[in-house]
Amino acid sequence: MPPHPLHRRALLLAALALAAVRPALAAPALNAAAPAFAAVDETGRPRSLADFKGKVVVLEWTSDACPFSHKHYDSGNMQRLQRRAVRQGAVWLTVMTAPPGRAGYMTAQEIRAWKRKVGSHATAVLLDPDARVARAYEAKTTPHMFVVDKAGRLVYMGGIDNRPYADPASLKGATNYVALALADLKAGRPIANPVTRPYGCSVEYASPPKS
Repeated sequence: MPPHPLHRRALLLAALALAAVRPALAAPALNAAAPAFAAVDETGRPRSLADFKGKVVVLEWTSDACPFSHKHYDSGNMQRLQRRAVRQGAVWLTVMTAPPGRAGYMTAQEIRAWKRKVGSHATAVLLDPDARVARAYEAKTTPHMFVVDKAGRLVYMGGIDNRPYADPASLKGATNYVALALADLKAGRPIANPVTRPYGCSVEYASPPKS
């Protein structure tokens, strides 16, 4: 039997009330304030975007289970980009979002070992198994890259380069959009390619918490 109209109205009002209490996250917007976040890094230290006020921040989503991430790490391409950015004063935050039981999930201890193994130059690796940071930025792939300027504005989001292939040979002649964005920021120029298409493996999202 279909619900009585009054029951349907009550359910609708309840849903609207819940939406008012738990509004949807705003989508990340270019040249607007970068979405705030808080997470713990691989050493157990709390990190937040507010900690890096006045600094350029690069966010990089990665997964050791993803061949596209391996393309950039096994070749040393990601580490070279990290090192150059950090030497120039930027903060580099690698984010791992896969939840327990999913491909790519790592404990803090495993992440520390992974970071040493690959020779990462990231400032920190953020543990994001509840996907709070990923949802705030709508991260889609590993890798998916974001750059925040010194004023806290999101000025780049998209792919690391223009070669959406897992083969390391595709790095030859690639246009590295992140490197170009950082160079534009340093020179005080507008970002030439502020939005590009990310490529890689899909970010593994945890199920949203039940209300």
